[in-house]
Amino acid sequence: MTFSNFKIELLSESGGEAFYNLINKNRARLEDFFAGTVSKTRTLEDTLNYCDDIQERIKTLSYLPYMIIDIDTNEFVGLVDVKNIDMNVPKAELGSFIDSRYERMGIISKATSLVVDHIVKEYEFIKLLCRANSRNKGSIAVILKNGFELEGTIRRDYKTTKGEIVDLNYYGKLF
Repeated sequence: MTFSNFKIELLSESGGEAFYNLINKNRARLEDFFAGTVSKTRTLEDTLNYCDDIQERIKTLSYLPYMIIDIDTNEFVGLVDVKNIDMNVPKAELGSFIDSRYERMGIISKATSLVVDHIVKEYEFIKLLCRANSRNKGSIAVILKNGFELEGTIRRDYKTTKGEIVDLNYYGKLF
């Protein structure tokens, strides 16, 4: 998948260092909303081990991390991940983030749209979900721009890396 000056690809076996660099540059701002990923990527070695696990999860269709890559620099600049996949329904949850240098350019909204179109066609999902803390205005804007609707708020649903238990808004989209 490509658009403007970007391509979107599943995280490859050789992408561990680029993945680490993306997370490490954005670690402080990702801690609250991507606690699991941040905790598994503290060092380059941790990240490479995590990426090995991810490759197995891709094979079993339990996790699909789509990297957004700047075509000019070949640098990872964002992620749209597909997680909590339940093929019995079939449904999945989306998460996303963009490097702080690329914020407010519409990149993550466009990438999310392309990934949604791809996975609905490829895997025949009938429902996609997104979760966001009400403080995460950027993610909520991306979610709404992509046609997801607020389904409700689950109270005390997520623990941040700082140990705070927060409410999460749940957004859904049917296909």
